[in-house]
Amino acid sequence: MRAQELVERALAVGSPGKDVVGRVVLVTEYSSAVLRWANSTMTTNGHSTALGWSVISLVRLDGGTAAGVVSSSAQVGGVDEIEQMVRASEAAAVQAGPARDVADLPEPHSTAGDTGWDDPAGETSIGVYKRLAEQLAEAFARGRGATNDDKRILYGFAEHEVATTWLGTSTGVRRRWTQPTGSVELNAKTADLSRSAWAGRSVPTTADYAELDLLAMDADLATRLAWGRRRIDLPAGRYETILSPSAIADLMTYMCWDMAGRPAQEGRSAFSAPAGSDRPTRVGERLSPLPLALTSDPNAGDGLATAPFLATAHSGDEVSVFDNGAALARVDWIADGVINALAYPRAAAAEFGTEFAAPGDNLLLTAGDRGTASQSALVAGTDRGLLLTCLWYIRMVDPATLLLTGLTRDGVYLVEGGEVVGEVNNFRFNESPLDLLRRAGEVGAAERTLPREFKDWFTRTVMPPVRVPDFNMSSVSQAS
Repeated sequence: MRAQELVERALAVGSPGKDVVGRVVLVTEYSSAVLRWANSTMTTNGHSTALGWSVISLVRLDGGTAAGVVSSSAQVGGVDEIEQMVRASEAAAVQAGPARDVADLPEPHSTAGDTGWDDPAGETSIGVYKRLAEQLAEAFARGRGATNDDKRILYGFAEHEVATTWLGTSTGVRRRWTQPTGSVELNAKTADLSRSAWAGRSVPTTADYAELDLLAMDADLATRLAWGRRRIDLPAGRYETILSPSAIADLMTYMCWDMAGRPAQEGRSAFSAPAGSDRPTRVGERLSPLPLALTSDPNAGDGLATAPFLATAHSGDEVSVFDNGAALARVDWIADGVINALAYPRAAAAEFGTEFAAPGDNLLLTAGDRGTASQSALVAGTDRGLLLTCLWYIRMVDPATLLLTGLTRDGVYLVEGGEVVGEVNNFRFNESPLDLLRRAGEVGAAERTLPREFKDWFTRTVMPPVRVPDFNMSSVSQAS
């Protein structure tokens, strides 16, 4: 059954004896291609397809309106299965009870719906990796052919997915979006496996990987492995640190996941105003004298575009199933160094007298004309400090301050006199992204990057390197 037919049939199911006031149907078809390599040898590749669909029923009960959500990844064989899903969603609504985030479903922006509604799902294939595979073969040869000290073994993973979503509602909304997502991770190890370096890139939403320069990634990793020939053990402490775009991407991603308005209004988040403030949240508070801008924009260029409408099968502090089909616009979470917006579903926005804003699927941090230097230039301007390339195993310590902990991995380097002089041991860190932005002394040029820790959920990031005068390496880690 075609996705469009599935949407229409589920919306058409009657509900005698139940006070159903609305219904939403979401169908997503996935086409994925993967490529893996290890020990400088291609190992696996393949293509797969999948289906996911959800039915959301809005049912009027004593005391309010409830939302019931049921999701499935099973292929649909007939109308009986569709009716079973609808009935299950209605039962889930009754069991859930009245919802707090009730709002009328959005009306369609036009009676025609989205252009391309009847088109088939987008597809990818293993063919997208043609140029990447050629570059990998050359990188493998470079690593094997290097001198003994420079021999390296490559490991990695590339993924390309095209997800096509159809959204239909009982108010007549019909929206469709095809979202390509691509990423590459490359890990280089010395021949004796004693040293390791990692690099990752998100890939523009183009038809292939032609814009990705994997050989440049390999050359960068070779340089970093060479830096590691000298090992320097350092104690825990606060160090001037240059954080790479990837490390900043992980920290900013986590911060944005915490930027929900309701918890801030109710005094239970890091974005709640301090005691004695004349406002309930930190919106309007200056974080930095630097002209920092943190933005989500569905219409972003450079292959970063995302769905211009909300499509969600869950409700929370930041989104609501009642908002399905609502138009999404650019949100400046931070503007000119000032906290500018928090995420509010429409019901919460009405309750607190603010504006609807939903989390985006891309994230861009820039510093205007104060953010033009490359990471290499930041290193060259460092008398003594650390270069931190990536983070992993990031976890929350204190929600009230957004204090996070995590580990460094695959390359922390000591900089002296503007040059990298060796690799240091790994650390556990304790830092709040909010405090980090407050203390940032210098911000470089933003570039497309990949957050290592959160890449499975969030890939479309443009981030700069950032210099912090006193990054908190709280303890030495034995992780390698």
